[in-house]
Amino acid sequence: MTATAPAPPVAQGDAPKPALLELRAIDVFYGRIQALRSVSLDVADGEIVALIGSNGAGKTTTLHTISGLIHPSRGEIYLRGQRINTLGAERIARLGVGHSPEGRRLFQRMTVRENLEMGAYARRDREGMRDDYERVYTLFPRLRERHSQLAGSLSGGEQQMVAIGRALMSAPSVLLLDEPSLGLAPVLVDVIFEVIREINAKGTTILLIEQNARLALKNANRAYVLETGSISLSGPAEELLNSPAVQRAYLGV
Repeated sequence: MTATAPAPPVAQGDAPKPALLELRAIDVFYGRIQALRSVSLDVADGEIVALIGSNGAGKTTTLHTISGLIHPSRGEIYLRGQRINTLGAERIARLGVGHSPEGRRLFQRMTVRENLEMGAYARRDREGMRDDYERVYTLFPRLRERHSQLAGSLSGGEQQMVAIGRALMSAPSVLLLDEPSLGLAPVLVDVIFEVIREINAKGTTILLIEQNARLALKNANRAYVLETGSISLSGPAEELLNSPAVQRAYLGV
């Protein structure tokens, strides 16, 4: 394990996958408070990469910076080789970054269908949008049943389904998931992570923040540990899962 990003594991004779998403030495400040310090990480096409750490470590700030909701004071972010950290959030979304935020942030007085439509606001490919509505309803059959129900009247698990579905409606090449299991019953957590694995298996790259570090590491290919705004460890998820330091700090061992 190292504090720098290792190349994703590949079969012998295969070329390493290029980074789909890459952060290079990102610094972020809130006023005079530095939230991120020289954060570098990469996510290869087709991976699930987990970002774990304690509350206040800077995980959500990292996702907000990728999405363009916050601009770094130093460093660069690349998506498929194109620098995006100087762009606005709408442009970054159009380029293929989908974001399901912590706390879901739904439009409470809009219906399920209308919330999904908001995820597709930047799209013009009507046929592709119809296909993606069907994709979301196939992933989350409960949303098809509740498509005309107000989002604010849904259960926590159903709201999380809408949040993920809304992000998928932007047809992202990389999906940022911030605490998808937060506040959910264990049975619903299992459902959400089954869908996350299916989304990834069908071609969507995922950068995942998850309060349940064990669950995150069991579902990821690689992972980074963020401590007080800096990457302290990185490596294959299974290696971090078995690391005594990670087990003591994040797994309750």
